Amino acid sequence: MKVIKEKHPLAMRWTHWVNFPILTIMIWSGMLIYWANDEYKITLFGHTYFNFFPEWFYKALHIPHRLAEGMAFHFLFMWFFTLNGILYVLYTLISGEWRELVPQKKSFKEAWLVLLHDLHIRKTAPPQNKYNAAQRIAYTAIIVMGLGSLITGLAIYKPVQFYYLTWLCGGYHFARILHFALTIGYVLFFVVHIVQVILAGWNNFRSVISGFEIVHEEPKPVIETTTPNDEKPVQ
Repeated sequence: MKVIKEKHPLAMRWTHWVNFPILTIMIWSGMLIYWANDEYKITLFGHTYFNFFPEWFYKALHIPHRLAEGMAFHFLFMWFFTLNGILYVLYTLISGEWRELVPQKKSFKEAWLVLLHDLHIRKTAPPQNKYNAAQRIAYTAIIVMGLGSLITGLAIYKPVQFYYLTWLCGGYHFARILHFALTIGYVLFFVVHIVQVILAGWNNFRSVISGFEIVHEEPKPVIETTTPNDEKPVQ
């Protein structure tokens, strides 16, 4: 028997979908800024294996010579990113939704079992409520990453005015490295998230849009009862 159940409240769906274009613009504009001083690379024993990023990457996305444009977009949308994050955290705290999101003691062990199940190595997935263990860890981590991006971003944006944040991040250059690493983390999270959505199927994706999902429930057995009038007389 198919039953329609509410899964995602409107506030969580709103902040989720609003965050997607905001974060996309933040990453895009951040790339326009990073182009002006793209010093990060993967080097081992004096040999460079990869530059962040190759010249063809910049040309393909038309990134070069757009530093001022990138700064304008980045510093504008950082406030929308911050406000949306604050609203999301406040809602989860006030509504009690945080109980479904925060990892539990057994979450890290169960997350490994969830991964094995997704890779079709393990037949059955561990029991879950609204979110499984892997989702709890990922969704909590993304909130921490958002806070990290805000702190490191302010440390880079105003290193004199927010000198205490810059000091907390280990200095201007290390704050920039952390900010860059968090951006790469967002991209990786996005890729994994899309793959998980595809694997979960249409019903799960529909619930993030409408707030409801269709679940299959076994019909409850009907228990017959007898009344005194139904009893047969004793011979």
